[in-house]
Amino acid sequence: MDKVAVVILNYNGKSFLETFLPTVLQHSAPHTVIVADNASTDDSIAFLEQHYPTVRLIKMPTNTGFSQGYNIALKEVEAEYYVLLNSDVEVTPQWLDPLVKFMDAHPQVAACQPKIKAYHQKTHFEYAGAAGGFIDRLGYPFCRGRIFDDTETDEGQYNDTQEIFWATGACMFVRASLYWQMEGLDNDFFAHMEEIDLCWRFKNAGYQIYYVGSSEVYHVGGGTLHKSNPRKTFLNFRNNLVLLYKNLPAHKVWPTLWWRFWLDGIAWWRFLLVGQRKDAFAITRAYWQFYRSVSFWRKKRQNVKNFALHPQMFGQSLVFAYFLKKKKTFKDLRF
Repeated sequence: MDKVAVVILNYNGKSFLETFLPTVLQHSAPHTVIVADNASTDDSIAFLEQHYPTVRLIKMPTNTGFSQGYNIALKEVEAEYYVLLNSDVEVTPQWLDPLVKFMDAHPQVAACQPKIKAYHQKTHFEYAGAAGGFIDRLGYPFCRGRIFDDTETDEGQYNDTQEIFWATGACMFVRASLYWQMEGLDNDFFAHMEEIDLCWRFKNAGYQIYYVGSSEVYHVGGGTLHKSNPRKTFLNFRNNLVLLYKNLPAHKVWPTLWWRFWLDGIAWWRFLLVGQRKDAFAITRAYWQFYRSVSFWRKKRQNVKNFALHPQMFGQSLVFAYFLKKKKTFKDLRF
């Protein structure tokens, strides 16, 4: 069994594989690197077979999304630790060493992530994970180094090792045994916020999630589904509702969803007023699909044990703090 398996889930990402796979292979040795292809329709497979015939390639017959794609692929991987790595990530020398050392020394930690900065603006943190993920009381995710669309310049302020609420799926280092104990990512999320759901389940089960700032990578972001795509809007809003419904303590569920209805309604009107009608419709469709399937999501909720609130949950409204109180950075927030 391998100590660490770096698994890249690829979907039509030939250009990213050309750019980033060489450094992943170079800087991840002696650990195993695997590419799991999610039924790409570009030349990804031909490229890999021609240029990297020694890299293990797992081929899937259909595109099952991020969640199920990883679940299918990881069932074929034997390792103590998995690294879920996006194809659009540039790694750095010895990037795995601090993560392995930290996880070996802390058995109660289920998953961790490195510092993640923007590939196209390397002085800044990036959107998807930055210096570790948190969430507010109404379910809005944010990061140290990124609140909504505002990202901070890296000035060494997050060079620490810190407990966080969620580790990003763009580069998640996870203990394989606990991954399967939690039954992996939720297939029904398809993509977006599935890693937050998994980390929340880890925490509800008594495990910890950490950020290790001595490891650093760079992320392009939006390589598979750009933020301007209404499909992304639908998944973000639908999955956020599911995330809250599945994991909040019972007395918090419906009050939280009530507040989210009104705040998401403001987002709906904003999309409409700026001419993004497809995004507004995507929010409508997200709510319709969530509420018509509540009984389905309720069954999933029944599988979660020990519902709890956690110190890494911001006890106020991030929307209020950001837009009304003008708190733009993580240090401005008071937990």
